[in-house]
Amino acid sequence: MRRPSPSGGRLARVQSPSEPPDRAAESGTNGGREAVQRWRLVLRRDSLTGASGQQEQLAEWEASLAASGLPIAGLDAPKPRLRVVTAAPLSAGTPGEAELADVFLVERLPGWRVREALVAALPEAYTLMDLFDVWLGESPLPGRVAASVYRAVVRPPVGVDRVAAAAQALLGEQTLPRERRKGESTVSYDLRPFLAALDVEAGPDGVAVIRMTLRHDPAKGVGRPDETLAALAEASGEGLEAASLVRERLVLAEPAPPEPAPPRGPRRLPPVRSGSDPRHRPPRAGGH
Repeated sequence: MRRPSPSGGRLARVQSPSEPPDRAAESGTNGGREAVQRWRLVLRRDSLTGASGQQEQLAEWEASLAASGLPIAGLDAPKPRLRVVTAAPLSAGTPGEAELADVFLVERLPGWRVREALVAALPEAYTLMDLFDVWLGESPLPGRVAASVYRAVVRPPVGVDRVAAAAQALLGEQTLPRERRKGESTVSYDLRPFLAALDVEAGPDGVAVIRMTLRHDPAKGVGRPDETLAALAEASGEGLEAASLVRERLVLAEPAPPEPAPPRGPRRLPPVRSGSDPRHRPPRAGGH
């Protein structure tokens, strides 16, 4: 069965009745077994407290997976290094509703076993929403992230129409030169290439709901929601104080199509030699 994933792409959902039997992998050249299965996890993550940088978050993930009992690739190597890949960094204070991570296994396991093991072992701030069996040869997950979708709820009173008009005006600009502080210096940059979409609507009790689709660029970096809100506030003349900010989902680029096979020329049949076909047999001696 295939169904759309929260990222907007299509991923294969493996169901229990048709799942393959368990199969162990052969030894790899790195001293551990090779991965034979790749599970994509869809996770809800609450905001984190304390010093939770990217390294600390990854270390907590690896410790939880090691304790799960799953045959994680890299766990049996001489210097264990678990094969878990998160899609895109998320600041500790921002929750995520559909974060993505790939986990690689050295044995093929049915979905229910993977789900049970993960539910019991995930870090405290995470909840497993879904999981999909993904083709092992698919390109690395971080390289496929094209954009992040953020949802900000802005406290009233807000002129929603003015903010919506400002959003359309920003999208209509060719460039949006801005400055931001970086350490002790000021950095100039163009915000416009990061803005894929801006949607503003009225919420209950006079709040404004601003949805921002911000691009990821391997060379220029990623769009930041706080900088986008600041640009909207300046353009609209409204004070946009976010009561809440959440990353709704990640947008994945479609995988590159396989290269076409080289064209084949016309097939040539081998010549028929005398005696190889009954129609070309020489007559027998004395025959008619």
